[in-house]
Amino acid sequence: MNIFDCHSHWATDKGYLFRTEDERAQQEKIWRTPFKLFTEDEQARYFRDNNARVILDISWIKELPLAEMTPYHDYVLDVQQRHRDVMFGQWMQFDPRRHGPAAIEEFHRCLARGAGFVGLCVNGQVTGTPADDPAWEPFYRASIDVGAPVMILCGLTGIGQGLPGGKGIVLEDGHPRYIDRVAARHPDLKILAARPAWPWQDDLLAIMLHKPNVHYELHGWGPRQFTPTLKKEIRGRMQDRIMFGCDFPVLRYEKVIADWQAEGYPEAVLQKVLHDNAARYFGAAS
Repeated sequence: MNIFDCHSHWATDKGYLFRTEDERAQQEKIWRTPFKLFTEDEQARYFRDNNARVILDISWIKELPLAEMTPYHDYVLDVQQRHRDVMFGQWMQFDPRRHGPAAIEEFHRCLARGAGFVGLCVNGQVTGTPADDPAWEPFYRASIDVGAPVMILCGLTGIGQGLPGGKGIVLEDGHPRYIDRVAARHPDLKILAARPAWPWQDDLLAIMLHKPNVHYELHGWGPRQFTPTLKKEIRGRMQDRIMFGCDFPVLRYEKVIADWQAEGYPEAVLQKVLHDNAARYFGAAS
């Protein structure tokens, strides 16, 4: 089966999400997967071997000054250009209070590279800036202007999980209520809610029922851990609006896809969730 992975991370030395030995040990504790670096070609080969087209997120660089982020953006777009068959695009994360309007200029610079899809990702928890904060407004306007979806992260994050004070992250900053407010304020904005929204899963499903501009992708969790309500909606009303995300390299396709198949979803539903919905949403249908 072909896969369209809406959200994974870089597994290369330059792009790996976790930068310190302590963070990489935490990966093994939270996701129960070993830390392993890939070369750029090995990473692309892994996607190819799993019939995956992927949108990647080099999220850790949002903690850098903007001038230091720019070479990393050039790096990911250069690699993407060499592996367009499997690397569909990149999510870009910024800290709106750290980077300000100049972040939008950088977003447009990356779009102009023409390497493939480039979209903005809102991380309210790590930046301490919930998605409905006015600081994000230029990011939403820029996404509407170019017709690109914006990813908004919600629910429990593995970042900081089990560390003192949760590494200072306030989980409430990722509550789906902020997605609801953004969707109401910007009906023309294509919003992709990201991660299972637990412990507010039903809140997010209610928002999807009410706001047709909100879709949903499920990276970071194995499908066996989804709530019964979410599993019911995948089979039913939301089967055309829910998409697959893996969260490679902390999760791997071999296990995650096998778990999806073991859940007993009809083949037609799996085809939609694992590929067709995202191919249609991102305009990548062959």
